[in-house]
Amino acid sequence: MAGAFSPSSFVETGSVLHRAPVSTSTLSMKYKVAVIGGGPSGSCAAEIFAQDKSIDTVFFERKLDNAKPCGGAIPLCMVGEFNLPETVVDRKVRKMNLISPSGVEVNIGETLQSDEYIGMCRREVLDKYIRDRAIDYGAEIVNGLVSSIDIPDDHKTSESQYTVNYLEFQEGSRSGVPKSMNVDVIVGGDGANSRVAKAMDAGQYNFAIAFQERIKISDEKMQFYEEMAEMYVGDDVSPDFYGWVFPKYDHVGVGTGTVVNRPAIKQYQKAIRERAGDKISGGKIIKVEAHPIPEHYRPRRVQGRIALVGDAAGYVTKCSGEGIYFAAKSGRMAAEEIVKLMKNGSRLPTQDEIEQTYIKKYDGLYGPTYFVLDALQKVFYSSNGAREAFVELCNSKYVQQVTFDSYLYKRVQGNNPLDDIKLLGETIGCLIKGYSIAKPDVEFSNPIESQKRI
Repeated sequence: MAGAFSPSSFVETGSVLHRAPVSTSTLSMKYKVAVIGGGPSGSCAAEIFAQDKSIDTVFFERKLDNAKPCGGAIPLCMVGEFNLPETVVDRKVRKMNLISPSGVEVNIGETLQSDEYIGMCRREVLDKYIRDRAIDYGAEIVNGLVSSIDIPDDHKTSESQYTVNYLEFQEGSRSGVPKSMNVDVIVGGDGANSRVAKAMDAGQYNFAIAFQERIKISDEKMQFYEEMAEMYVGDDVSPDFYGWVFPKYDHVGVGTGTVVNRPAIKQYQKAIRERAGDKISGGKIIKVEAHPIPEHYRPRRVQGRIALVGDAAGYVTKCSGEGIYFAAKSGRMAAEEIVKLMKNGSRLPTQDEIEQTYIKKYDGLYGPTYFVLDALQKVFYSSNGAREAFVELCNSKYVQQVTFDSYLYKRVQGNNPLDDIKLLGETIGCLIKGYSIAKPDVEFSNPIESQKRI
């Protein structure tokens, strides 16, 4: 043991000491990676680390049967890219009704091909599948709640270890058993209220509150939602987002969200139930869910050898509110880059290396998507007039084609310049018409609550 960690077994590379490769005749301890959070981001990171047997992978999840509040939509590309079985997809949505504040309905799924669909999942099913796969690859699962992380002052310039403090849940213990573990690298995929982000001083972000009720409706009413999802826009259901009715295995998820008027979320939820009307009438609420959703990136996503992924990093899109794919993708990308940098477990990555690989590549791939959807939300979700215009624009087959291609395959489409010019004219016309027929938005004020950040 002493030979493996004598001063001669380390070499200096730049400003950080790295462990030199140890001969097979010498006992060697592996570097340990802690992945905190068992949702798609953490699970996809853990399965990459676990496949590199030169690294010890420990995987923390506080609730192994967790059902995160979530609309549950995933794009078609995720099914193939992440090798998901059809058993995790409850419904294949091929029709999407978009309903304006005045009740105008547009079916925006008409351009989908017969083999294209939006997958609707229950998070307790999807998350468990990906998490179990990581465990099967060799990740050591810890059923525990991370309470704090001790970060050495010199962690950016040395190999000083982090100490993860947690409560491990064991049979017969309701509160958990306090424990600690020393690790070399941390990937934080522990959601919007990330303990990892707080420990590493990642900075705060603005957030939305999403509220959803799972409602069991009759089999007859459920037939309407066999391949159908609905999106409702209007300041009655949300002043800056949309309300939804998404089909699940044997029930529907009915919900809404808002950033600018979070205290009124139950009022907006009541309105989305009323807008859905007879289609969900007589249904029984079987579960009520609420959860914060980040509105933008954390100011700092990497500190030393700690990296954030998924909601913890702020990877949820505006306009659509999509986060599952980006969580899974960021977890996988972060782990892949860190594994490469560790070179078969012979060294630790630096903050600059992680930023120049994982962060740079992720932002290069998806930065344009976040930018475009942020702009669309600001333009079309800002007033009832703009929402009326948005729904009317979605009558355009060109708009539908671009929208679904971008969503299903996760790339901003290279569009037809002539059609884009035509669309600009149509947008102006629709906005003029929308503002002329729309009812004024109801005014509200919450100057204190609107300043809250997490």
